[in-house]
Amino acid sequence: QVQLVESGGGLVQAGGSLRLSCAASGSILSIAAMAWYRQAPGKQRELVAKIISGGSTNYADSVKGRFTISRDNAKNTVYLQMNNLKPDDTAVYSCSARIVSHTRLMESDYWGQGTQVTVSS
Repeated sequence: QVQLVESGGGLVQAGGSLRLSCAASGSILSIAAMAWYRQAPGKQRELVAKIISGGSTNYADSVKGRFTISRDNAKNTVYLQMNNLKPDDTAVYSCSARIVSHTRLMESDYWGQGTQVTVSS
């Protein structure tokens, strides 16, 4: 069984910062990639940032220069540092990871429960 648990969401004023964390636990053999997605009310879910096992990253254009994704491989944890937040960043942020577990021995995508980020103007 693999679980992803997010933390760090909340309410912040425009221009402020938040740091999200997502820890993967369970029978993990390897993690190929970890990513953050977000979904605002009435909108489709979108990829915010992704980091692969080699450390390469990519970001949505709307967050480039403001958000930074990083990963602690020893802790199976991914972080999203969000600076200069804007009201348009308000959404539920969810963590996703592509994991090979000891039980399945194949890559599968796992999701966290999501954490609310609200940016007030």
